[in-house]
Amino acid sequence: MSTPAFIPELTTTDDRHVDYCLWDYTPVASAIGKWRSVNLLRDSFVHAGLTAPAFDMVDAIRQAFGPSRTVWGIKFSAGRISWELYFYDYDRQQRTRSVTRLLEVIRPWIASPLQVNEARDYFMFSIDLDRGALELRQSLESLQLYIGNVGSTVSSGICYDVTRQAMTLKNFYFFFDARTQIRQIVDKVRSSAYLDLSCFDLDSVLWPELRECQTIVVANKRHHDGVYFSRITIDQLLFFMHKLAYPATLIATIVQQRAQLDHLLYDVGFDYRMEDGVLRILKSAYYGVF
Repeated sequence: MSTPAFIPELTTTDDRHVDYCLWDYTPVASAIGKWRSVNLLRDSFVHAGLTAPAFDMVDAIRQAFGPSRTVWGIKFSAGRISWELYFYDYDRQQRTRSVTRLLEVIRPWIASPLQVNEARDYFMFSIDLDRGALELRQSLESLQLYIGNVGSTVSSGICYDVTRQAMTLKNFYFFFDARTQIRQIVDKVRSSAYLDLSCFDLDSVLWPELRECQTIVVANKRHHDGVYFSRITIDQLLFFMHKLAYPATLIATIVQQRAQLDHLLYDVGFDYRMEDGVLRILKSAYYGVF
């Protein structure tokens, strides 16, 4: 078994187990003394050749915002990995985890000219990071704000892209119970400007191997659609990563440490559209917390 290039963090009796919406769940196996999901984030940093600054920034964010309060996503597209960090505060305008505070926390590593009016009624925001941002300290020029979608018949959110120049509508997200709302999920997937229904195979989006989860999210985005499977098992995560040909070193860590990771539930997703009658997966990601 290979030794990771960091000292893995282990769970304690005080650990909170949450999904990528920061909603609590009960571990599916004995958890004490096993790996926290942050170890997979750190392993991805090692894979990308990132050094101490990336690790230090994660530690600073957790110290400022608290443990298990930040969601990480490891994204894979065109053979390259990148990252997105998500920050929730459901207290909205009474929030303590704000864009303004985050930009202060990460300034020693990543500067940003962005400013957000904290009177806006957002419940979540996120930032995209790549090697340039984490290693070369490039400026953060955009972020995403998430607003509630009041009036939707299911739980729903709206995402806006924020730059110095403008705020632009980016995505709509719709949350469905995978067990009780499968008909609505199918209808939502099929209601798309990016699918040719004359040759569309539903299983190419709603993978049968991942349907046994708790929540399925369908997203309508500017240039494509997206689907997310929430609270899947470690073996479903491995299926997802193998099917989408993630870097072998990332998969190997999870295989080697499976017994240290089998207590956790995972969240995954991918963006897609049809081109010339063929479904193309554009980008994918898996998620955890720190």
